[in-house]
Amino acid sequence: MSEKSVFLLGPGYIGGQILEFLLQRNYHVTTLTRRESTAAEFHAQGIKTVIGSVDDRSLIQKQVSVSDIVLHTATADHLPSAEAILDGLEERAKNNLQTIYIHTSGAGVLGDNSAGAFKSDMVFEDDKPEDIDALPESAAHRTIDLAIVRRRKILGKHAKIAIMIPPLIYGVGPPGRLSIQLPTLVRYALKHGYAGQVGEGRSVWSQIHVKDLARGYLTLLDWLERTPPEEVLPNPYWFCENGNELSWNDCAAEIGRVLHQAGKIESSTPRTIPVSNYGDLFGKLTDTAVGSNSRSRANRLQKLGWEPKEKKTLASLAEDEIPLIMQETGPFEGYGKVVAS
Repeated sequence: MSEKSVFLLGPGYIGGQILEFLLQRNYHVTTLTRRESTAAEFHAQGIKTVIGSVDDRSLIQKQVSVSDIVLHTATADHLPSAEAILDGLEERAKNNLQTIYIHTSGAGVLGDNSAGAFKSDMVFEDDKPEDIDALPESAAHRTIDLAIVRRRKILGKHAKIAIMIPPLIYGVGPPGRLSIQLPTLVRYALKHGYAGQVGEGRSVWSQIHVKDLARGYLTLLDWLERTPPEEVLPNPYWFCENGNELSWNDCAAEIGRVLHQAGKIESSTPRTIPVSNYGDLFGKLTDTAVGSNSRSRANRLQKLGWEPKEKKTLASLAEDEIPLIMQETGPFEGYGKVVAS
C-alpha cells in the first residue's frame, strides 16, 4: 500500500485501467480532465482533479511540482505536455525532491515500411537499449521520446524516468472503452462491406490486452519505487507484450469471419484496401498503423515476475470488441488523431 501522490494525464483507455489499480493500492491520485462533469465523477471515487488539457503547460508543470509520481497516458505525440512535465521535474529537483515519471510511447516507433508485404526478422528487446537508441528521429513518436531521453541526462538522479512502449493494444477498458487499431479496421469493414488489410497483410505486430498492460505499468512503478536512481538511468525503455504475435491478415481474417457470421458482410475473405480509401483508416499513417512490422519482447517486465493473464487478441475481438462495435450508430470516417501505438 502506498500514500504517495500520483498525477495522471489521460484517464482514458489505458489510464482508466491504471487508475483502477492505483486506487486499489491506496495511491492519492490527481488526474487532468477537460470537463467539470467528468471531474464530479472522479471526485465521487475519491480522485482529485485539475481542469484543463494537455495544452495547459503551466497547469501541468504546477501539478507535477507537487506530485511524487507522474504518469502520462494521454498521447504519445504531444511534445508541449511532455516538456511541461519535464519542467516540473526540474522544479522539484531544485528543491531536492525526487520524482518518478512514466511516459507512454508506442510501438509504432519500431514500425517499418513493409506495407503488408513481408514479416520482418527484426525483433526489438527492451534489455538491448542500443537497438532502440539507433531508431531514426523520423520514426513515429521518436521526437517526444528523444526529448525525454535527453532531459534524463540533465535531471540525473533527481528523477527516475521510464518510457513504456506498448504494442498493439486490444480489449475493452473502463468504462467500455476500446482501443484504436483493430476497432478502426472493424469499422472500416462494416462501412465498406469487407474485411480489409494493407497489402497482403503479412506484416506482424506484438500484442497486449489493456488490463495486462495496466498491470505492467504497476509492475514498472513498483520497480522504480524500490530501485536506486543510478540503476534506473542506463535504460529508459520498457516493452509490454504477451508473446502472441499476429499478422494483419490474421486479424483481418478474424474480423471477416465474425462479421460474415453475423450477416454484416457477404464474404469472410480479407481484401487489400486501396490507398484511395486510407482516409477511412489513418490517412497517410495507415501503412504504419495497420500495415507495418513491430515486433518487441518484454524481457525486463518478465524478469520482474510480470506475466499476461487475459485472453488473446482474436478471442477478445470475437467475444468483446466486435459485438460492441456492431452496436455503434452514426457515420465512420476514419481515425483522425495520431495513433497511440
